[in-house]
Amino acid sequence: MGSVDTELYPQASGAAASLVAVHTAPQPLKLYAGWFCPFVQRAWIVLEEKRIPYQYIEINPYHKAQSFLDLNPRGLVPTLGCPAGPDGKETKPLYESNIICEYLDESYADTAQHGPRLLPSHPYERARCRIWTDFVGSRIVPAFYRFCQHQPHSAYSIEEARAEFLAHLKTFTAEADAEGPFFLGANISMVDIALAPWLIRLWIFDHFKTGGLGMPGPGQGGQDEVTWARWRKWAAAVEERRSVQETTSSKERYIPAYQRYADNTTQSQVAQATRSGQRLP
Repeated sequence: MGSVDTELYPQASGAAASLVAVHTAPQPLKLYAGWFCPFVQRAWIVLEEKRIPYQYIEINPYHKAQSFLDLNPRGLVPTLGCPAGPDGKETKPLYESNIICEYLDESYADTAQHGPRLLPSHPYERARCRIWTDFVGSRIVPAFYRFCQHQPHSAYSIEEARAEFLAHLKTFTAEADAEGPFFLGANISMVDIALAPWLIRLWIFDHFKTGGLGMPGPGQGGQDEVTWARWRKWAAAVEERRSVQETTSSKERYIPAYQRYADNTTQSQVAQATRSGQRLP
């Protein structure tokens, strides 16, 4: 996530503010975050799912401390400050949300202390998990922003943007375990976490876009009803997850951020990449 607009609320609110309050004390592992950023929320969910001690540090995107820039000269969040050296006092950075998530799952692998692994132990299933995590990042997330940033003068219609986005959700859902409720089955995995932050932001289409999200309601999916019923089961399971709820700020705080996406005026690196047709940062 790159630069954002200065009018954004400066800190987490609602349930997320309560979670931040219990993670302000210094810890060897540090999450440098922006409360509004869905990429940050991925890493934050993993920290909570794995019950990992960490310090949450909010980064002001316009007034980045030199200590943060020394750690990550790109100045992007999420950045994970990882303990290194024999005394654990030295900090080394990791960035890119999916890489951070895998690092946390591998580094805190004791299931008795940190719960089930989020990547499967079997090599084939682990590879398949990565395929669909990549599908989220390379197909669903770009289509989300393309839909959100549509304008009347865009080279594509809002109907095309909506259809593209919903088609990717159907493809994703069709590959999910039939029983679920999560993508791989009974337990939450990295695939679910990869998409969770955008799932809980789907309301923005009904709020900002003519015609709304356009997802069929129960019994209205026609020949795709089985797929959409499976989507609803998956979505409910993810939305009810404590780690998802407690890393989410108050809805009204997101509106100014996504107003700028809906108007296609934000200067975030994500928005700029969407406008130019480039890969998301």
